[in-house]
Amino acid sequence: MTLAYILIGIVAVVLVWLIATYNRFITLINRTKEAWADIDVQLKRRYDLIPNLIETVKGYATHERTAFESVTQARAAALGAQSIGEHAKAENMLTDALKSVFAVAEAYPDLKANQNFLELQRELSDTENKIQAARRFYNGNVQDLKTAIEQFPSNVVAGWFNFKALDFFELSEADQAAKNPVAVKF
Repeated sequence: MTLAYILIGIVAVVLVWLIATYNRFITLINRTKEAWADIDVQLKRRYDLIPNLIETVKGYATHERTAFESVTQARAAALGAQSIGEHAKAENMLTDALKSVFAVAEAYPDLKANQNFLELQRELSDTENKIQAARRFYNGNVQDLKTAIEQFPSNVVAGWFNFKALDFFELSEADQAAKNPVAVKF
């Protein structure tokens, strides 16, 4: 009789642990999806600002067609991205293209003083900061999910229920290079 209670107790503990671990994975996945939705909102805001920025700059720099075309192509690629990896690659291309537009703007003092351009530049900068914060939040959630999937014994539950890790939203190679210390030589 005592052995039966012990076995029932062990089964109950294992069952409770299994349910708690499964629910933890569901929570981690939902948090990661929510974090991606935050990034998506900021990316959509960025995509909406870009045409206005291009039109403002075009009025001053009509002969800088290649910079505008590269931004337009990068924006289209970003809008069409399906996976997180594709989004990351397209966003990095778009960031590089926007840098070229701001470089064009540097050559036009009237444009740099234009109130509409300054407001668009401020909003875009604010959006970029929000994207970076959302990216950090998302990557933190992805890290938590990956850790739970890889740790024993929760990796057993992850395998049983086929939980998969998601991709990080990574920085571009240029941004990665910017993280390295600068060598100062005299």
